[in-house]
Amino acid sequence: MNWDRLFDFLRRHGLNHWANELQAQSDRWLVTHGDYRRWQRALDGLPPLENAQSRFDLPAVTVNGLCPDNEALRGALQGLMPWRKGPYQIADVYIDSEWRSDLKWERVLPHLASLRGRRILDIGCGNGYHCWRMLAQSPEIVLGIEPSVLFNLQFAALQKYLLRDDIQLLPIGVEDMPANLDCFDSVFSMGVLYHRKSPIDHLYQLKGFLAPGGELCLETLVIEGQAGRLLLPQARYARMRNVWFIPSSQELVGWLQRCGFVNVRIVDESVTSIEEQRATEWMRFESLEQSLDRGNPALTVEGLPAPRRAVVLAERPAG
Repeated sequence: MNWDRLFDFLRRHGLNHWANELQAQSDRWLVTHGDYRRWQRALDGLPPLENAQSRFDLPAVTVNGLCPDNEALRGALQGLMPWRKGPYQIADVYIDSEWRSDLKWERVLPHLASLRGRRILDIGCGNGYHCWRMLAQSPEIVLGIEPSVLFNLQFAALQKYLLRDDIQLLPIGVEDMPANLDCFDSVFSMGVLYHRKSPIDHLYQLKGFLAPGGELCLETLVIEGQAGRLLLPQARYARMRNVWFIPSSQELVGWLQRCGFVNVRIVDESVTSIEEQRATEWMRFESLEQSLDRGNPALTVEGLPAPRRAVVLAERPAG
């Protein structure tokens, strides 16, 4: 992996000191993972596309082009499985990912401020599906943060064909970000808050990434009920070990207000369906259906409320 484009990206947008720090760390990124070389071989095996062109306004992030060897293309992309977020269409190959991430984007997009000309940060963005979809709105830059080695290489597979200078993926966790960057017009944290042991610290961190007047889009697990309701799973939640706090959506609004956000509003709340998250040819492990009680799908296998997700928008005060 070559990170020069990423460092140039940060420096072009006034983040020189951070770029220098990252460059000093970059020789430790990704390559320590035991499967890195296998995944890198798959990435290297991607055949060229003639006249590659992109579409970011469709449910599947699309790269049109003529591929001289579709079987080689499919084989290389399968070498980067499992594909958790998507879908993607690359030439004649359709990647039917575990998550129908387009359904979440359809719930979020109508409520956002215009992304045109904005500097955007997407925390825990997976392989960058939503980052790519944001490009349809013509932002100035989109920077994703994702520590997973595999997801970074999946993103690199798209960049191999598109070579976009307005989007990059940074292979670090949110805990490795410098505090108080104060520079992004829009910050997205989708599917991250419930994995944080200290959710209030995470909300303050997100506020520090925003420029004054910037907008936060927070999507997370919630439970039904009024302010004051909170679920703290004792062991696992839907078979996940790293789920810490699941508030009601009204309680979450209170958290954001306590952290100093303004204009806090719930714009969507819905139960996650097995049509939106499921096993596929491109993600062959067990998925949401196996995490729900067989006799009562309103409960998880642990007897807790089944996954419900809320989208909350908020703003950092302009003053």
